[in-house]
Amino acid sequence: MNHIQALQFGFKTFLKVVPWNLRPGLVISLRLSASSMGSKRTISSSSKPISAMDEDKTESKRFKPVVKENGVESVSVGLASFKNNPETIEKMTVQELRTTLRSNGLPAKGLKSELVSALKSLVEKMNGESSQAEEEEDQVQNVGTVSEVRKSKRTSKQSRLEVNTVQVDSKAVTTKKKLSVESVEVSVDSKVELSTPRNEPWTILAHKKPQKDWIPYNPRTMRPPILSRDTKCVKLLSWNVNGLRALLKLDGFSALELAQREDFDILCLQETKLQDKDVEKIACLIDGYQNSFWTCSTSKLGYSGAAIISRIKPLSVKYGLGIEDHDSEGRLVTAEFDSFYLVCGYVPNSGDGLKRLSYRTTEWDVSLSNYLKELEKSKPVILTGDLNCAHQEIDIYNPAGNKRSAGFTIEERESFEKNFLSKGFVDTFRKQHPGVVGYTYWGFRHGLRKTNKGWRLDYFLVSESIADQVHDSYIVPDVHGSDHCPIGLVLKL
Repeated sequence: MNHIQALQFGFKTFLKVVPWNLRPGLVISLRLSASSMGSKRTISSSSKPISAMDEDKTESKRFKPVVKENGVESVSVGLASFKNNPETIEKMTVQELRTTLRSNGLPAKGLKSELVSALKSLVEKMNGESSQAEEEEDQVQNVGTVSEVRKSKRTSKQSRLEVNTVQVDSKAVTTKKKLSVESVEVSVDSKVELSTPRNEPWTILAHKKPQKDWIPYNPRTMRPPILSRDTKCVKLLSWNVNGLRALLKLDGFSALELAQREDFDILCLQETKLQDKDVEKIACLIDGYQNSFWTCSTSKLGYSGAAIISRIKPLSVKYGLGIEDHDSEGRLVTAEFDSFYLVCGYVPNSGDGLKRLSYRTTEWDVSLSNYLKELEKSKPVILTGDLNCAHQEIDIYNPAGNKRSAGFTIEERESFEKNFLSKGFVDTFRKQHPGVVGYTYWGFRHGLRKTNKGWRLDYFLVSESIADQVHDSYIVPDVHGSDHCPIGLVLKL
């Protein structure tokens, strides 16, 4: 028996002897390396928990579990069958598509066309990426975060099979088991938790080049306790809605329910894309929030736009920067309250081909900075909104691939530092979470939100004089309806 045959025999023996109950609900990546082979082969399998798995069942059934979808049995299809014939994906039923996606650790909601697109994307990655890139991608897309990645050690006499496990959210149960099967040593060291974050992709550390101390943002575990009722504070929410009329038409979305859930005092909106005639119909968007102030683009209809909606009546309201060249696009609303100025802003995007990069960095940013410093002479300032800049590499999934992309150019990042942070304004989320990867924007294309490949473009910047009064600066990643999600700030008064 040669080395390859011995390796195959050992792997088949491993499949027969490892009890399935040692790995319930896990997506397991098996990395196989042999001293006599010059390359590595990555073998992956995933399955939902299957009870009473008998030893006499065939190995093919172990990798193609029968799953019930709405009472109908459906068999997941192995991805290998699509490698040379991807067009067969379109012939699959919706149940087969959903079962196959779920068995590979991916979300399975949506229309058939969306399911087909998701499965094709997965197959394309299998065909087009190197084995090393596939390992990295699998760690990002599978359910949970990799708890430990072991390196295979080559030996002259023994092949080694290692099992990389995943860590998922909530209460943890730790299982350790070590088995030896002839020439194959199996090591299992898994941390299993009672609920999977399949619907919480933000809890997965998604970054092309993460630092060793970076961790993913999880609002369920990282937010501080709620302040007592006798503590005077104000709660603000900010959201780029990417078209308010479209958002309000979405099934299942309710502005009132969002207000009841988050219990904010003030809501700031950007990119409303409204015209003045629309404001009259939407002005009273939420019961109990009678004070609303809207600005709309006059130079380009159905574009840009910002608003402040509040249950606290402000002392005064101002629209724009007071500079005609900047104010025709409806990008800024300022509300004065007893203890602070609140500025809701939608900073111009540098655009395709970076056509507006110079305008953005040498004119808009400078004018906005001067405006904020002038307000600050009277009282502290809070600037919130889509500032269209991922300031640091930690704020974007793929920094190397976006160096000349609008929102991450060196010019925009230097301008952000020079005109805001160096002028005494504090990035409240980064101050509270210095090593946390948390995104607020995911492009609609390629389903980037499902794999948490995003950007942090939305901010609460505050005057340094009130930075220590910030109780919480947080992201609300589970609210959908836009390519951005809301962000929040709790400020003690």
